[in-house]
Amino acid sequence: MSSNREEPLTFASSSPITVSDQLDNNSYHTDPSSHIGSASNSFQNDTFLSESSASISLDVEFGFSRPEFRLCQLAGTVDFYERHVFVCYKNPSVWPPRIEAAEFDRLPRLLSAAVGARKPDMKRETRLTICEGHDGTETSNGDVLIFPDMIRYRRLTHFDVDTFVEEVLVKNSEWLPGTPEKLKGWYVFVCSHASRDRRCGVCGPPLVSRFKEEIETHGLLGKVSVSPCSHIGGHKYAGNVIIFGSNVNGEVTGHWYGYVAPDDVPTLLEQHIGKGEIVDWLWRGQMGLSSEEQKKFLELRLQLNGETNMESNNKEVAGKQLNGDNITACRSQVDVMSCCQENGDTCCQNTQSTVFPEKIDNPDADERAMKVSTDKKRSSKKLVSRSSSSKGAFTRKVCAMPTWLESWEREDTYAVLAVACAVVSVAVAYSCYKQLS
Repeated sequence: MSSNREEPLTFASSSPITVSDQLDNNSYHTDPSSHIGSASNSFQNDTFLSESSASISLDVEFGFSRPEFRLCQLAGTVDFYERHVFVCYKNPSVWPPRIEAAEFDRLPRLLSAAVGARKPDMKRETRLTICEGHDGTETSNGDVLIFPDMIRYRRLTHFDVDTFVEEVLVKNSEWLPGTPEKLKGWYVFVCSHASRDRRCGVCGPPLVSRFKEEIETHGLLGKVSVSPCSHIGGHKYAGNVIIFGSNVNGEVTGHWYGYVAPDDVPTLLEQHIGKGEIVDWLWRGQMGLSSEEQKKFLELRLQLNGETNMESNNKEVAGKQLNGDNITACRSQVDVMSCCQENGDTCCQNTQSTVFPEKIDNPDADERAMKVSTDKKRSSKKLVSRSSSSKGAFTRKVCAMPTWLESWEREDTYAVLAVACAVVSVAVAYSCYKQLS
């Protein structure tokens, strides 16, 4: 299976990006005037059933019901980088597997080549991604968005590529032909690069649609924008989402999430955007941190929130209803750094919600947390089992429960002693009764 990575991006400075769902299923409507038993109506019903069956099949193989969904550790899976550049260009249906492909249109192809050639001269490690663009809208073809700078340049053409890269990305100055516009609010990008990897192509569009629905439901229109984007890395973690926005200190951060399902969208909006807290069990990492730093930051946050012995705590997540079948995702609070089993079969994600790493600014708390981390060496290995459903099409992941010895407490001891005393008392009373009779 080929790799699929995407980077989300398409913004309006103050209004959500308009996104067309390129991969949505065609809808079939029955002619009201047709007779119930007519050949036309029967053909339409058969076609609809066929499309529904195909959609379920795709979800089982490439979507949120695929066997490997939520089996691996997420924290630390984002490569280090410091700046993310998005060029708005057309839509996912016309994006080739690689933007540097010779057959691709000149603007994204030449920009990719120029960024690659000048990377050694750039002071900041830079990523380039494509997001959706439409002429005549707030996100026209050729618009360039840059994070964490939170600026947008309008209407870049292939004639301007070399000058733009030199002035903006190498010299960190302004591109004189254009005027940088300040971006405000939150920006969500969903990897939807179907030609790069089927998993992103199947998972991306439903996530974009759900984000748009929930943004309106939560009254976030004009504050949160969402757009499909091209490959960002980690196609096996689809659905992949990147959220850019300002933290409590006013610093712009880019947080990556993986294994995101449509039902997780309200949580991301309410917890990450609404409260400024990371959704730990979906968190892959963030812009500006190395892989090891991402792991350490997550571990530190868990410790500061009371997780001083993560290996001994297990949690089961409520089963998700997908196409009428329950899939219970195991999000065990096993050690986040070593939850993947050695055989590679399974891995659980932690569900504890915590604050952003930028909020941890107490040196004393950091020192205490680091001392606690040394006690974590004595972790015990937890078993996580995978069992197939009766139809074999879905996978259920079940977290191992702690043994009776691990969960034994003082109250249990008292209870056992009380029961033993009661039994002895009954035996003595019965013996006396027999002697008297």
